[in-house]
Order: sequence, then C-alpha cells, then structure tokens
Amino acid sequence: MSKVIVNREVVDNRWIRVVANEEGEVLLPSQGAVLLPYQYWLSHQAELAGREVAVCFAPDDEPESLPVDANRFAMIACDFPAFTDGRGFSIGRLLRERYGFTGELRAVGDVFKDTINYLSRCGFTAFEVRADKDIVEAAKGLDDFTEFYQSSVAQPNPLFRRRAVKV
Repeated sequence: MSKVIVNREVVDNRWIRVVANEEGEVLLPSQGAVLLPYQYWLSHQAELAGREVAVCFAPDDEPESLPVDANRFAMIACDFPAFTDGRGFSIGRLLRERYGFTGELRAVGDVFKDTINYLSRCGFTAFEVRADKDIVEAAKGLDDFTEFYQSSVAQPNPLFRRRAVKV
C-alpha cells in the first residue's frame, strides 16, 4: 500500500486513484474507496451511487461547476501534472475559501518537499508525494518556514496585522 501525508503524518493511502487509460477509458476497481477524475464523476454520478468516491480536479477543471456541495466528499484532490503548473493552488484555495470545503484536500501529481509548505498555505491537508521522492523527507517541508508576511487559508491575517495585535 502506498503512503501519503495527511494532517502532517505519513499514513497508508486508502484511496485508489483511477485515471483514464490510453483509450480514454476509466476502469473502476470492484471495491474500495476510489479517487476519480472530476469529469468522469460528473458524467457517471448515478452509476457511482453507494460507492465511496472522491474527485480529482484536473488543472483545467472549474470548481464552480461542482453541482453539489463540496462537503459531500470526504476528500477532494487537485492534480499537479508538472511543477510549472500552479493552477491547482488556485483550485484548492477556491474550494476552501469560496466553496467552504472542510474535508481532506489532497495534492497529487508532481508534489515534493519544495511545494508542500506552499500547498498547505492554500488549504491542502494531504499530499501524495512523487514516487521518486522520500515521503518522510517531503513531510519536513511543512516546517521549512515558521513565519509568513502574506495572508493565507492557514493564516488569514498578514504579518503586519498580527504584529499590531501583539503590541
């Protein structure tokens, strides 16, 4: 079983990530919790009733197109297909701030130590680290910085406001 970082701990990954094959087909396992491409879930909702399902937003998916309350899902993932593609940061922040998602928000794809701290500031609480990276070392990225100037999902007040309160 693969490992993921959830709430700062390295744990077993209970979700089976399902992606389309070369022909564009999505083949579902017969049982277990499944993480499905958002577009697949949109077009197969009725068939998936009764299954434990999470959705994975691709960089070009729009969270505002979600036809149900985001909190219907225990977990939502955002795909980062490449280090240079930061659209998932915006999707994650929108899910937290605009759509009120309170469940597990997972980053998948090209995720590694250098990105984890920034992802957590956008509201991500879980990280599926690239297979070629050490997950324990990657988890240490959550503590790379202790203070930030800017506001974030994790800390809504910028540093100058936090300092003003302390005086």
